[in-house]
Amino acid sequence: MNETDKENILGEYKLVLGLEIHAHAKTENKMFCGCSADIWKAEPNSHTCPTCLGLPGALPVPNLEAIKKTQKLGIALNCEINRDSRFDRKHYFYPDLPKGFQISQYKQPLCINGWLELDSGNNADIERIHLEEDTAKSFHKKGKTLIDFNKSGVPLIELVTRPCFTSAEDAVDFSKKFHTILRYLDVSDADMEKGQFRIEPNISLRTPEMEEKNELPNYKVEVKNINSFKFMEKAVRAEMKRQRELLDKGETPVQENRGYNEYTGKTDPQRSKEEAHDYRYFPEPDIPPMEFDTEYMEDLVKGLPELPGQIITRLTKTHGVPESIAKTLVEKFGKEYVSRFDSIVSLGLSGDKVASLLVNRKEYQELSSEEFKKRLEDDEKTIDTDLKPIVAEVLKENPQALRDYKKGKENAAQFLLGMVMRKTKGQANAAQVQELLLKEIKEQM
Repeated sequence: MNETDKENILGEYKLVLGLEIHAHAKTENKMFCGCSADIWKAEPNSHTCPTCLGLPGALPVPNLEAIKKTQKLGIALNCEINRDSRFDRKHYFYPDLPKGFQISQYKQPLCINGWLELDSGNNADIERIHLEEDTAKSFHKKGKTLIDFNKSGVPLIELVTRPCFTSAEDAVDFSKKFHTILRYLDVSDADMEKGQFRIEPNISLRTPEMEEKNELPNYKVEVKNINSFKFMEKAVRAEMKRQRELLDKGETPVQENRGYNEYTGKTDPQRSKEEAHDYRYFPEPDIPPMEFDTEYMEDLVKGLPELPGQIITRLTKTHGVPESIAKTLVEKFGKEYVSRFDSIVSLGLSGDKVASLLVNRKEYQELSSEEFKKRLEDDEKTIDTDLKPIVAEVLKENPQALRDYKKGKENAAQFLLGMVMRKTKGQANAAQVQELLLKEIKEQM
């Protein structure tokens, strides 16, 4: 959204936005019992036991793998790791919460006070990252509610930012970067279609006077369970528009939870939002406090892999890959393709060339390192023997197009590309032709 669009939606008001993001930790077992956490498409209520069903007398045992992964995530996001941490009971009644409380963390979460740099140059402030158990899943059919308890007890990581975002773009960028880090750390698969990554923006508007005094509005609206970056941006825009209309009429938006309706493009009310003290938190009596010593913490740091931001820097600084190509390779293609890149470059090929081919040419993407090298060598021979003379001929026959391109008219290159493709009767690879054309033009400039 450009500045003009933002002004049209906000008017004189300023956006105040914080994020709560939930991600399923990638573990074999649930958070407090031995049930399998691999619940995708499983028979309803087939991954359950007395503990995750909340039956009397069943005692929780924390999942150390989930704890370690949450702490690694905190280190990657520049958080302080609490050496003394504990679980708490969070009380509220909901049909899919069998115990009548959720085991979560409140006063002593695993990670606090982190930050992440965004593409805009701003830093997003992270208040906390804590670990809890997920709830069951409700299905509403013919006036009845059915409950599947397979999801109940799955390890759930919750990240909470401070209300530090003043644009939807920064909030989306943070969510995408966090999603990428989860995958590179192998903390979570973060599959949105499977409900493993859910975004909940807290949105409010304030006047310029409030912003000048650094005063926060006395309300916030939380849009629940968004599983798409595109829908998140649309939900924020819709809520900004709705709240502005209320404020312009002299009304204060109700503090509540809402859901985004992708069909209407609006948010719909769900329920009024409780304050934290309504949850009646107190320390979980069945789980002792956790203490982590220096050796344990040092082992966590040693076990961290190269992070996405570090990889992008390495690709650009060491291998000369353009930043846009490096970001696409790291953030959209993922760590499998980064490993493939490293393997291919180790054969002596140009990092810039390899990254460009992996990102832009499908026929190169699934090749082994040796196959990649051979294909590139064959293609370059074809270019030298077949395409170079044709490109030179087209440039000679179209001097005006060449002059136009040199003057900054980008569409002239597309014209020249079309002329080469015509001479090759459409048999040449368009990406190869374009690359060769630009190279030949550059040499003539």
